[in-house]
Amino acid sequence: MRIALVKLSALGDIVQAMVVLQFIKNFNKKISIDWIVEEDFKDLLELNPDIDKVHVVRLRDAKKSKSILSFIEELKKIRNLDPYDLVVDLQGLIKSAVIARNVPSKITLGFDKFSARESFSSIFYSETFSVAYDKNIVERNIALISHALGFNISKENILNKVPFLYPNSKKIGFKPKNGKKNIVLISGASHESKCYPSEKFSEIVRQINANFYVSWGTNEEKNIAENIQRSTKNVVIIKKSSLDDLILLISQADLVIGSDTGPTHMAWALNIPSVTLFGSTPGYRNTYITKINKILESDSKVNPLNINKEDYSIKNIKSLDIVKLSKNLLNLKN
Repeated sequence: MRIALVKLSALGDIVQAMVVLQFIKNFNKKISIDWIVEEDFKDLLELNPDIDKVHVVRLRDAKKSKSILSFIEELKKIRNLDPYDLVVDLQGLIKSAVIARNVPSKITLGFDKFSARESFSSIFYSETFSVAYDKNIVERNIALISHALGFNISKENILNKVPFLYPNSKKIGFKPKNGKKNIVLISGASHESKCYPSEKFSEIVRQINANFYVSWGTNEEKNIAENIQRSTKNVVIIKKSSLDDLILLISQADLVIGSDTGPTHMAWALNIPSVTLFGSTPGYRNTYITKINKILESDSKVNPLNINKEDYSIKNIKSLDIVKLSKNLLNLKN
């Protein structure tokens, strides 16, 4: 059986969807799995042993250039793939649904109009599946795959998952340093209201006796990292790194602290302890909580279908609460 999974972006969404791969292979090792993704994220997928082939699309480039011809060329590339028995759109957007529909296959499956982020996407599938949109995102993906292939994935299976991100090299990493724990701070997120204030990150650094490393991806995130470093002097700012470098960095951490963003979710994927901070986005939906992966939320009432980017309540999460939870996860004395 040949199947193709469609999840084009973004970093955290792809990471949280990738967990289904190991369960598909545990169910039937003979199933061949390909993945269709935006070019920027192919490095997440290419070394995963459960994926046979990664197919890249460049819809972002086509959108930036405002070229209909470029978009048509991307669809033509997809139409020329060898036929599949099943294509599953794990994203539920119109763009992912259009891609899924153009892949040659017997069945194209996706979320129904009440379950998809963009309800109009459901018209492109030959079959649809219903699962509440506000349900946990990992559980939504697993429910869709379970329905598609006809097998059950339990909560225990998820909690006992095998880490599923694989770095290509070992050119960076933590050097042994005074026997202290290594904590990675994720300085930014996709929009400003999801970012935890630099001064509160600094308070965390001052209250935990550990080695701190701050990662960043944009100039704005670098500014946050530099503000933390100036305020505490006990922080190493990681050089701007590739996805491969980021996987290796997080895989060697003792703890990751950050907001609702891809690098923080990578800690869950790698079975690394984490504290994820939520203000304008829903913690119960966007993180799979485990014994080592915890969340702290503001008091905001969040509608997952209508995220308020003017909600800066994440700044109200007390640094002392993060410190206490972090020390518990690291088994450090208060």
